[in-house]
Formats: sequence, structure tokens, C-alpha cells
Amino acid sequence: MKKEIIINSAINEVRVAITEDAQLAEFYIEFPDKERYIGNVYLGKVNKVVTGINAAFIDIGMEQDAFLHFSDVDESLENTFYTDEDDVDDTDENFDEDFVEDKSPQKANIKKYMNETAAVALRKEQFTPGDANKLATFKTKRSGEVLINLESKQDVLVQVIREAYGNKGMKVTTKIAIPGRYTVLLPFDDMIGVSKKTPTALERRRLRQLARNVLPNGYGCIIRTAAQGKSEDELRRDLRHLVNIWKEIELKVEKAKKPMLVYQDLGLATSVIRDLFQSDVERVVVDSKKLYKEIVAYLKSVSPHLVDKVEYYAGQSSIFEVYGIEKELAKTYRRSVALPGGGDIVIDRTEAMTVVDVNSGRSNDNEQEKNAMKTNLEACREIARQIRLRDIAGIIICDFIDMTTESNRKKLLHEMRRELSRDRAKTVTYPLTQLGLLQITRQRINQNIEEKTSEECPMCNGTGRVTSRAVLLNSIERWLRNFRKKSREFKLVLQLHPHVASHITEGTISTISKLMLKYFVKITVQQNDTVPIDKFRFLSVRRQKDITYEFIN
Repeated sequence: MKKEIIINSAINEVRVAITEDAQLAEFYIEFPDKERYIGNVYLGKVNKVVTGINAAFIDIGMEQDAFLHFSDVDESLENTFYTDEDDVDDTDENFDEDFVEDKSPQKANIKKYMNETAAVALRKEQFTPGDANKLATFKTKRSGEVLINLESKQDVLVQVIREAYGNKGMKVTTKIAIPGRYTVLLPFDDMIGVSKKTPTALERRRLRQLARNVLPNGYGCIIRTAAQGKSEDELRRDLRHLVNIWKEIELKVEKAKKPMLVYQDLGLATSVIRDLFQSDVERVVVDSKKLYKEIVAYLKSVSPHLVDKVEYYAGQSSIFEVYGIEKELAKTYRRSVALPGGGDIVIDRTEAMTVVDVNSGRSNDNEQEKNAMKTNLEACREIARQIRLRDIAGIIICDFIDMTTESNRKKLLHEMRRELSRDRAKTVTYPLTQLGLLQITRQRINQNIEEKTSEECPMCNGTGRVTSRAVLLNSIERWLRNFRKKSREFKLVLQLHPHVASHITEGTISTISKLMLKYFVKITVQQNDTVPIDKFRFLSVRRQKDITYEFIN
């Protein structure tokens, strides 16, 4: 598979497209006025612990508190931290007895000048609750009931693992992880994990041993897929860089007086290069001289052998136009996506889930089952692509065309799982129900493309529908009836959205003419773009003022 990374930089945005065999597979966008929070580390203060929902709300110095679920508290669970790229293998059949090394004594070396608050936040000192009996508990399958060592007003270091979306705030974890090119540093852990994507047990064992040789005491790490075949010196350089970053974070925490940002992850373009630019990528093309220099400088320090794959695009035409990405992007905003065989899929998003409906097209096949299977397989591949491309997360329900043969239903499920296996986000696909519905759950990390690139319609408030003109005319007539009862004025100005104004004035005997005759009042209709399409505004000619609200029932 031919894989490329195309980066477009403009004054007000940075866009990154990842193509597979010249087809757009993943898309990321960053706006300067919309800060990227994933991976950022904050010194926060526990605002509230809510045992009813197994969560705490953390003040991180922003308008909305961050959400910390008890399952994301590092003391409560034994789960390994997962990066958004790699699955981690720490308990496979080649598990070493000395896999986890106890380096905790090193954490007791607290600097004399470190205040108690900073020491607790950095886990240098054990937090002592005011009343241990009031601490929340959380039940896990592996450990049973676990005490959650958090209480109100306590300082805690947290990292953003999911952007805010809808009315929900950012989700955070206390399992801090600082990602590098080859490793992810775990300052509050002492385990060594290896990506499951590392192909052989021998290589996993070799990488674990190298990590043990170079990892400073008191730290843990995850060895990423990109570390395959790397030497001890390369891992040492990467870990040394991450440890230095952590030392800077510690200094900021020691000096902090209130909740604040203590570590900001790399920008979009550089983070994509760090996480996704591996040997399977044929080239990276960027149209910004500044970004090109930043990427090359970064690669020279971490992966010099990849520098030659980075190209600077100096053409006059848009880089996305040249590579056909702009045309593909236009399709991602459509509700309906066409399939090769003439069918299509329709994607609708609700508050709780995303629903995908599969529609069949014309077919020469006489057998309904054969036609349904053909269309469903095409839809399966396109749905998996659209999920990645649009970054659709949460619950996804796919309504496929009904099939009666059980073997075809199993084949469809297998195909969907195979297509989604390329997705870096965690997905779970369930068997088809009796109604032909396929259920998928997908990890949410970022806002999806629709949320990032669109805003709620001020006319319909996000419903996608507005009040019909007939209903609006009834409201106008009720207003006039009330006006006629209470007022002796006979001249009015009616301001309407152009779409409604043209409708109310058309015809030999227009609707507005009928209203003027019925209520014995002269009405001048004015088109006004500032008036919402489902609203109206009446002005008094005599008083020269807006009187709309004076006569609303």
C-alpha cells in the first residue's frame, strides 16, 4: 500500500491529509484560534468528587472543569496506558518475571525546597486525606473495590485524553504519559510495555532489555512500533529527551500557585510526523517553508534516515488541489456518499450515536441476496473509510440491506472487522442483529471533522429544520389580530427574511394584501437579512420604533 502524508499550511489553519493508494484515508485540521488540548498536562485542583457517577471534576484553569473518571486514576487500576497509535503488550506469552521493576524508592527523594502541595501532585509524597472514611471507592474486575485517593481541593496532575465536545468537557487521566518518537515516558509508573504491533516475540524481548538498560530509575515506559530495529543509543537519546521534558514539568509544578498548563504537546503537523511517519510512508509533502524546516530539524534529531522522504512543495496551485484531496474533502461534508455499484450510504449524527443507512442501487443481478451482499460489502468498505476520515466516535449503528444467508452475514462482519483493523482508534464490532443492524463502538479522542469545521445553524439551532412559512404566517396573523384589538394605528412596516418576504408578496392578490384587507392596516414589507428565517419584526410608522413584542400573545 502506497502511503503519503500531505501537509497544507495557511494563515488560519493547518491541514494534514494521509492517503493510502492515492485515496484520502485520514484528515486532521488545526485552527490557531482553537487550541489543541490532547496530550497537554495541567496542574489541576479537585473541584468535586461525585461517587454516583464514579468521577471527579478537576479545575484546570479553564472555564469548564475537566472530567476524571475513576478508571483513569492511576492508583485505582492496573491497566496499561494506551497511546492513540499503539496497543501495548505487557502480559503476553513471553512475559518476563522481571518485567516490572520496582523503582519506587527513588521517588522518595524529595527536594528540600519542594512545597508539600507540589510533592503530592508529583507523587513524591503520599497524599493524606482529611477523613479516609469519606474517600470514594471504585469496583474493578481485576482488583475488586479500590479506594480513590482524591478529595476536594486536592492538587493533582492530569493529562487530557479526550477533547471537549457538545456540552461535555475535556476528559483527563492521572496516568501521565509523555510521548516521544520511539518511546512513551511514564513518570508515575515503573512498568516497561511494548507495542503489540511489534511483529516478533524476539524483537519485543530485545526492546524490553534495551529499555531496562537505558531507563532511569523511578520511571516506566512504553516502547512504540517505530522502535523496531533501533539501537540502544537511539532509545537512550529519545528517553533522555523525554526525561528532560519531565524535569521541566516538575519545575513548573513546584512554582505554580494555581491550576495551570505545565506541558503543551507538539503542534498538529509535528505530532503527526512523530506518531505516524514510519518506514511504510513513502513521502511527506509540505507547502510551508517554515513547517518543512521544523519537520526536517526534528527528523534529523530522531530519525535521520527519513529526512530524504520529506519534500517541499513550491507550486502555485494549492497542494490539496494538485493531489486531489480537496475534491475528496468536499465529499466528507455530504450526508450521502455514493457507492461504486450505484448504491449509497446516508450518514446522520444524533446526540447519542451516529446512524448509517445503506441503500441499494440498480443491479443486473436477478438474485436479491446476491445483489444485497454485493452492495453491503461495498458499503462496509466505505463506512470503515468514512469512520476514519470523519473521525466518527461513540456508538455507530449501520443499517445494512437484509440478507437471509447466515454465511453472508458472517462474511459481512468479518469484512467490517478487517477494514476497521487499520483504524488507530480502538473499535469493537458486534455481530449483526436480527434486523440487520451492525453495532460498532469507537474510541473518542478528538472532535470529529463536522464539529471542528462547522457551527450550529443560528436559524434552526442545530435541528436541520426551521419553522415552515405557513406556520410563520399564522403567527403574523395572530399578531395582527392582537394589534388591531389594542391599537389605533394604521401603518406598519413588516421586516422578514428575503426567503419569506418574496413568498408573502407574490401573486396577483398576495398573502400580505389579504391580511391588509382583513385587518384594515397598510403594511409595507421589507426584506432584511438580519431577521431569522422563522421570525418577523413589526415597526410602527407613526412612532418609528419596533413594536413586535408589544402585541405578541
